[in-house]
Amino acid sequence: MPDSTRVTLVQDTPPAVPDFTQWPSFPFEGDLRVKQLDDPVPVEPPRKGEGSRECITCSAPDEAYIWVGERWRVRAMDRPTGLPMVLILETRSHLDLGDLPNLLAAELGVMTVRLERAIRSLDDVARVHVNRWGDGSAHLHLWFLARPRGYLQLRGTFLSLWDSILPPIPEAKWRENLALVAAWLADFGGRPLAEPPRIQWQAPSSIASSIPDTDAEAAAETSVIEAAEERPIDDEPADGNADADLGADRSALGAAQDGWDDGDAKALSPGEVPVSGVETGRPVVEEATEIPTPVAGSAAAENASDGDAGQQPKVPSPRRPDDDVAAAKPTTAS
Repeated sequence: MPDSTRVTLVQDTPPAVPDFTQWPSFPFEGDLRVKQLDDPVPVEPPRKGEGSRECITCSAPDEAYIWVGERWRVRAMDRPTGLPMVLILETRSHLDLGDLPNLLAAELGVMTVRLERAIRSLDDVARVHVNRWGDGSAHLHLWFLARPRGYLQLRGTFLSLWDSILPPIPEAKWRENLALVAAWLADFGGRPLAEPPRIQWQAPSSIASSIPDTDAEAAAETSVIEAAEERPIDDEPADGNADADLGADRSALGAAQDGWDDGDAKALSPGEVPVSGVETGRPVVEEATEIPTPVAGSAAAENASDGDAGQQPKVPSPRRPDDDVAAAKPTTAS
């Protein structure tokens, strides 16, 4: 009988770190360790939209997308990320990739090419990565990730990881990109729902230093989202003195309008021009500078010799309070 062999337990040794950790596109560095692989499960759990699990995509309204068509919809993230653009192409019908009928299967190729071109038309976009995983949802969705131009370290399979690592792009630029892609797709049909951000105009410093610009101050305190919703903005002047002066002017103007009635209009003589008087609150009468003279041989000239009826009118002087009494007396011919 041969001698028995001693068997010793050896601790599980994790596999060696793969070579791609040394690639320039790999986003991490330092000491790394590979996780142990779990044992397979006998039955995979249902994805979203499978079994009794609700499909979030089917219940999402069109307003949650940047572009919608008869059979396809395109949506974006709820906030800017590190890449210039990240979009998701989805079918309206609750179908997975292998369930597409011939019509949708053919349109999937057309929509993939069309959306890739739309994203690649943006400034500073070099490539568009198209990915499909489908482990989280049973509703077909394809990912479109834009790689910024010149960033060679972002090339390859780790672009989706870099998207979560890079700082988010400015929200105004992000919304502008969404509107451009939606408009590009709408040229071939469908309805664009993404709109560019509103321009926040601000007065030059030389004007702002002398005139209170409440609109510019409110715009600085309003986020882009609030501006897009056209939130009402209070238009009261920021300067209290300016508000008081404006109120005084409005009070004087109101008094002038209240003092001007039909009786004043009837008391005016021919040739008198009413002008609103802000200082007195009463109409001011200006002198008429030109009085037409009857032409010889005309009916007016013939009536001029008939006494009062043809008497040439006098040039009125500015009206005074005592003139109302004098104006009531009849005028006799000389």
